[in-house]
Amino acid sequence: MNPINTELTEMLGIKYPIIMAPMFLVSNAEMTIAGIKAGATGAIPALNYRTDQDFRAALDEIRNATDGPYGINLIVNKSNIRLKEQLKTCVEYEVDYIITSLGSPQLVIESCANIKTKVFCDVTEDKYAKKVEELGADAVIAVNSEAGGHAGKIVSADLIPLLKSTCNIPVISAGGVGTGVGLKDKLDLGACGISIGSPFIATEEAGVSQEYKQAIVDYGANDIVMTTKLSGTPCTVINTPYVKEIGTEQTWLESILNKNRTLKKYMKMITFYKGMKSLEKAASGATYKTVWCAGPSIEHVHAIRPVKDVIEGLVKEYEAL
Repeated sequence: MNPINTELTEMLGIKYPIIMAPMFLVSNAEMTIAGIKAGATGAIPALNYRTDQDFRAALDEIRNATDGPYGINLIVNKSNIRLKEQLKTCVEYEVDYIITSLGSPQLVIESCANIKTKVFCDVTEDKYAKKVEELGADAVIAVNSEAGGHAGKIVSADLIPLLKSTCNIPVISAGGVGTGVGLKDKLDLGACGISIGSPFIATEEAGVSQEYKQAIVDYGANDIVMTTKLSGTPCTVINTPYVKEIGTEQTWLESILNKNRTLKKYMKMITFYKGMKSLEKAASGATYKTVWCAGPSIEHVHAIRPVKDVIEGLVKEYEAL
């Protein structure tokens, strides 16, 4: 298969403009290595590791297995009390790129200013894109309304051209891609690459239970709903019988406390902590109370496959168009 040349492939030195999106408790070193060897790149949430020692061990594993680029996702709001420690490790290792989410990337951008590490910032609107460009971001990740996890509100057909007209830095599209057609659509809109997550949950290398992987195969786009119960920020999950039972909105008490100026910060931290614990249980096993995070691109997943096959399938479909 031939390389697909874009600003993203040139920036990272990869064959295909595909980032395996960082997914909480799903992404791991094994997936990332497989993605790099297949000509793409992958990013892992730093929060996937309980300790800095575990985090460093994963970075060493990737570094020793491949020369290709890899990224780390940092949650940059106050809910992440380990941010400074995680950022320090990223800077020490000079990871190839950092993806910032859910807050201001200023500290990350300033910390990476004098090293090789690129900083890509998740944004959902043009005003945020402009802000991070002014701070010195290397690219923006346009999180559209079809993204898994913390999705945006604007469809990619509108968001990508909007950001292209607003910013002078590269735009990477995140959300809704599960086929070569989707890849071509995003590149034709002006994106320099895609960040794709949910289809990689159903891979042999993914660090989750077989039940979670099979759910990605068995459910489709119409089974994805938005909930505020996991992190306080709207997040997409599979609408299993349990999710239907508990509902997707916060309780009246949680809603009131979240609106209180004094308590809001602490409520967000508590909600985030409880939500992450819920996802942690779901990743390692399946019970009636399982909550599985995913996006509508699971519509295109029909089997559990190796990471290499998912990437090559996307590129082959793209080349056939």
